[in-house]
Amino acid sequence: MSKQTYLTGITTTGTPHLGNYVGAVRPAIEASRIESNESYYFLADYHALIKSTDAELVRQSRLEIAATWLASGLDPDKVTFYRQSDIPEIPELTWMLTCMAAKGLLNRAHAYKALVQENVESGSADPDKGITMGLFSYPILMAADILMFKATKVPVGKDQIQHLEMTRDIAQRFNHHYGELLVIPEVVVEERTAVLSGLDGRKMSKSYNNTIPLFETEKKLRKSIMKIKTNSLEPGEPKDPDDSVVFEIYRAFCTDEEAAAMREDYAAGISWGDSKQRLFEKVNETLAEPREKYLQLMEKPSAIDDILEEGARKARIESRALMDQLRAATGISAKA
Repeated sequence: MSKQTYLTGITTTGTPHLGNYVGAVRPAIEASRIESNESYYFLADYHALIKSTDAELVRQSRLEIAATWLASGLDPDKVTFYRQSDIPEIPELTWMLTCMAAKGLLNRAHAYKALVQENVESGSADPDKGITMGLFSYPILMAADILMFKATKVPVGKDQIQHLEMTRDIAQRFNHHYGELLVIPEVVVEERTAVLSGLDGRKMSKSYNNTIPLFETEKKLRKSIMKIKTNSLEPGEPKDPDDSVVFEIYRAFCTDEEAAAMREDYAAGISWGDSKQRLFEKVNETLAEPREKYLQLMEKPSAIDDILEEGARKARIESRALMDQLRAATGISAKA
């Protein structure tokens, strides 16, 4: 099997939650343990500026997310782990790709279209009201993140598949003009757990304020899980596990055998309280050890900075080499 290069990033705009862990952190760390793979992990702090103007929140989130990766099993000696903002070649590549990206392509981005639709439905005379160029150009920055390190596999949630397709489109157009310099990536989606629902049944997201923070205390974790929205079916009444957020999250942490047993209990009419308690016990058991490591790491932020700075040093060996090629190909460099 040929060597694969995996790349994953998380935007630094909040405290990591179960959805981040299941959809990005866990599958990416599993991929990093395959010796034939090369893996890149980054804190997407430039992306954070699109969503937040709270500087302290971004700083704190960056620290929490770094600690989350490390506590969850990321080995910085075996991967390249860095802050996006420590790689100056990324915004340079972003501009090159911007010059290749068709506006019509970006017009079709789901996030942009959703905001335009909100403006239209609210009766605004300007369909682009409140939409920044950062948000509009988000897929290009994401493309630069991926293409900079020649990623062949990019684990993402289903909601990000379109952005990977845009990355491929932009890279192919660049290669058409300047030669086969950019590697065309493939998307990797774990169908079972790529996107988790939150407390209210919508996608678990900081934007919806419906998350279950990853490393809460046991008491707070249980309290959050007990808040998950359920229907009005009473104990003893059969319940549909495929229409249950409780079961969905449980399935993301349990074995196939445990899931089958829970399905039988749903059919037998398990109460929502007992179902949530079982979910709490499973999640708490899974996270107990990494939670302890996380708390230890958060007490030593300078140690986390040292790890990230070393990761940036390693990353820039690759980013500088590619940018030298791209500058020459585009005519920016004097060297042909």
